[in-house]
Amino acid sequence: MRIIIEKDYEQMSKTVMDLLLAKMYTNKKMNIAITAGSTPKRLYELLVEEIKNKSDFTNVTYYNFDEIPFKKKGGYGVTMTNLKNMYFDPAGISMEHVHALDEKNYTTHDAYLESVGGLDAIFMGLGKDGHFCGNLPNTTKFGDLTSKVETSIFPRMYDIMKSEVGGNEEDIPDFYVTMGPRSVMNAKETIIFVSGKEKAGIVKEAFFGPVSENVPSSVFQLHPNFTLVLDADAASEIKDLID
Repeated sequence: MRIIIEKDYEQMSKTVMDLLLAKMYTNKKMNIAITAGSTPKRLYELLVEEIKNKSDFTNVTYYNFDEIPFKKKGGYGVTMTNLKNMYFDPAGISMEHVHALDEKNYTTHDAYLESVGGLDAIFMGLGKDGHFCGNLPNTTKFGDLTSKVETSIFPRMYDIMKSEVGGNEEDIPDFYVTMGPRSVMNAKETIIFVSGKEKAGIVKEAFFGPVSENVPSSVFQLHPNFTLVLDADAASEIKDLID
């Protein structure tokens, strides 16, 4: 495990951008999965400034690693909609270079990835409960591939889904799909980036505690090419462990 600690959210975002650009600027085909959510907001703002009108990056195919379908709406789900709004559309990236995981193709997703050479890298955030992608505690097992997760699996899932679909109860789906831990661990390189003091405790538990399905992201302690990028606040409880 490689750990990079930056002074603040801004510098952390720049560092993650550099890691992503290093993949994008290679002169070979790259398959890269990226995250939506709030943590990468500044990353995408910086990245749009960096690449817009500079290169078409036809060597890169982007992937989402989970998707929450809107129950009433058609088209893209929550994750892909957010990625389009934050990154793909502002950067002028053609959707021809995006392979969308959704409720229609999740059962063949792992076979598809294998057919194109697998993911070269996957960039993820970290949930306060230690989840990554859609792998919340008590939803998936370490051995799971891309899976369908019923939103009735536990009571608080309803509130989680309501927040994800913007508070509209009519759009709350009965399920979501996610790359499982086994699918993600098949990526050649895994990168998690975390900001904020409120996640300092889970950073310590996930990456310096026991490997357990109760803290799903702890599995990355076992990945041979894992990078953890933190700002100083997120790293505040592990400094004594790495000095």
